[in-house]
Amino acid sequence: MAAAPVWSVDPRTGKQREQVAVEATAREVDAAVRAAHDARGALTDRTVRAAFLRTAAGELEAARDQLVEAADAETALGPARLTGELARTCYQLRAFAGIVDEGAFLDVVIDHPDDTATPPVPDLRRYKIPLGVVAVYSASNFPFAFSVAGGDTASALAAGCPVVVKAHPDHPGLSELVAKVLRRAAARHGLPEGVLGLVHGFEAGIGLIGHPLVSAAGFTGSVRGGRALFDAAAARPVPIPFHGELGSLNPVVVTEAAAAERGEAIGAGLAGSMTLGVGQFCVKPGLVLAPAGPAGDGLLKSLTEAVSDTDAGVLLDRRMRDNFVAGVAERAGLPGVESPVTPGAGGEHTVGAGFLTVPASRLAQEGAHDLLLEECFGPVTVVARYEDDSEVRGVLSRLPGNLTATVQLSAGEAAGEGRGAELVRELTPLAGRVLVNGWPTGVAVAPAQHHGGPYPATTSTSTSVGGTAVERWLRPVVYQTTPEALLPAELRDDNPLGLPRRFNGTLER
Repeated sequence: MAAAPVWSVDPRTGKQREQVAVEATAREVDAAVRAAHDARGALTDRTVRAAFLRTAAGELEAARDQLVEAADAETALGPARLTGELARTCYQLRAFAGIVDEGAFLDVVIDHPDDTATPPVPDLRRYKIPLGVVAVYSASNFPFAFSVAGGDTASALAAGCPVVVKAHPDHPGLSELVAKVLRRAAARHGLPEGVLGLVHGFEAGIGLIGHPLVSAAGFTGSVRGGRALFDAAAARPVPIPFHGELGSLNPVVVTEAAAAERGEAIGAGLAGSMTLGVGQFCVKPGLVLAPAGPAGDGLLKSLTEAVSDTDAGVLLDRRMRDNFVAGVAERAGLPGVESPVTPGAGGEHTVGAGFLTVPASRLAQEGAHDLLLEECFGPVTVVARYEDDSEVRGVLSRLPGNLTATVQLSAGEAAGEGRGAELVRELTPLAGRVLVNGWPTGVAVAPAQHHGGPYPATTSTSTSVGGTAVERWLRPVVYQTTPEALLPAELRDDNPLGLPRRFNGTLER
């Protein structure tokens, strides 16, 4: 039977643009993984790895116009947004190159023998080594930053792991173009093409997670799809780490004092955050706890005005649009739910932004309104009006894990008055990033960043953004009483590679 074609589709019209590939067969998936496995040795040299990452960034920048045009044709995200995302992707690649150069991620620790210790300490030398081939499952909503050349790929390559990417069906043409750019960059440093594999198709994704030579996986997508792959990774004869980002409600708590002090600004800020990118950000605020009464009314008035002025937009594909329209209709039909600005179909191929309101007391109890505590992908949020602090605590106690949690405080509360500190403590167990007087959309690529959270936000405690993302693809190994001549250069006393390390208890830089 002939392999199924892979089509590039225009989300603005729903029409097929061109065939860009065919779905990979089991034999082709096997070939891509084996080629990656054979390429491991080529990534051993840290200098070469760092140079490759920098060259990849430069090659992507050189192809910017072609890449942005292709991405916009397949995602409808717009040239301005996509140009910025490509710049972020190139910055990310260069940031990981700097991490590779520095070498601290290897976590070198050397302890010389100490017979006076109890028990005695032998000669021990510890550092981290690459896991092996990493499978990366691309995201639909970030066709550059979380796709073929995105953070999972960049961090895995930085760790010394070859990558096989399962392309997202919403941007297959762009995926092919970006893979060619990365392979061109690899060739400039004598690296084999196998350091970056690319496969298409649902069955290819299933085959990839089960391949015995795949050592770890990174995923960004739905709870249903991510959980299925997570379970498959755990059910293998040799289970592997699965770092999945699955879904997040990203709750926001607005105190009564904050709403009274600056409700108009909070309402406008919320509108901008929840409609950014047509609501297709994994950190979109999907649930807002706002006070009932006059202070909350002012916030809702501002939110209504701002959302009403938002143009209809195109979602990434027809399936997402259908799910959004059906999802908001089901939520709006629940008892006690109102729609100050009705979200839903904005046209044949577009959706309109909106928001729903509901008494917080209905969410504090288990029942039909639990649907409002599930992520709805697209430009919608739920505003739960609370009467007192006990209702806030009741709703928060029922929330699953999230990528972010936000609290909007008054100036006095931010200075330590009232419940400000208490609310920060209550939100901390719910999320990997806690914000005060900000909005969660916009994830800075920085050493201190953490983009993750308790399940179902992610399936592990690691981050997919920031320098420590490289740690996902490494494992520690220690050498005991090993002669100097047999040690890797990273663990020798004279430190020929000039690595930061902890030497006999002293941190050396």
